[in-house]
Amino acid sequence: QLQLVESGGGLVQPGGSLRLSCVASGNTLKWYTIGWFRQAPGKEREAVSCISSSISSSNGSTNYPDSVKGRFTISRDNAKNTVYLQMNSLKPEDTAIYYCAAPFAYLLPCTDFEGDYHYWGQGTQVTVSS
Repeated sequence: QLQLVESGGGLVQPGGSLRLSCVASGNTLKWYTIGWFRQAPGKEREAVSCISSSISSSNGSTNYPDSVKGRFTISRDNAKNTVYLQMNSLKPEDTAIYYCAAPFAYLLPCTDFEGDYHYWGQGTQVTVSS
């Protein structure tokens, strides 16, 4: 069974950067699409990024919503069984708990639909404040 653990969150000033990591165990991450989601207090969980399996027909394609496009970059290191989310030019509205997630099945295309994801990490808090 795939297990996911996020790290790298913290407190950062507006305009700053953080890199989140999602480390997998229990299975090989290269087979899975990985999504990053976030949930701010009082708000619904939203997708912030997705990267498909680099060995699928989607070949590591990525998706971003307009709210983070150009500021966030998702990448994967299959040798380390890790997916990263590099977050630059952070804004106070980026404050949230950030989760990584994977679908149950292998080799699916990227999706920002929360219901398509089966495995979830415990989340890491990101706070953007001066």
